[in-house]
Amino acid sequence: MDAILSPAELEILAGRFKILAEPARLQILAALSYQEHNVQEICACTGLHQGNASRHLRLMRDAGVVACRREGIWRYYRVIDTDLLALCSHLQPLLHRLKEQGKS
Repeated sequence: MDAILSPAELEILAGRFKILAEPARLQILAALSYQEHNVQEICACTGLHQGNASRHLRLMRDAGVVACRREGIWRYYRVIDTDLLALCSHLQPLLHRLKEQGKS
């Protein structure tokens, strides 16, 4: 980080990292990274149960990470925090390195 962050700024960052701290939410972000999906489609992509996926989607919506629109009886979710997606993408080399270190 280029500059020292204030306690309030660190709190904001910590809140975003909390969203990433749950593997199920990372699965949902990955499923939504290219197009919007309804809960059933998200469950099919991730293997999560509907209640669990819905709970994580609600938390992510409340945090401003995803948004949803209603079409008939369906709710379609999409990522609106594209910076969070970019951060996940930038962390992939780290993931590969950690996986390699775990093999040693």
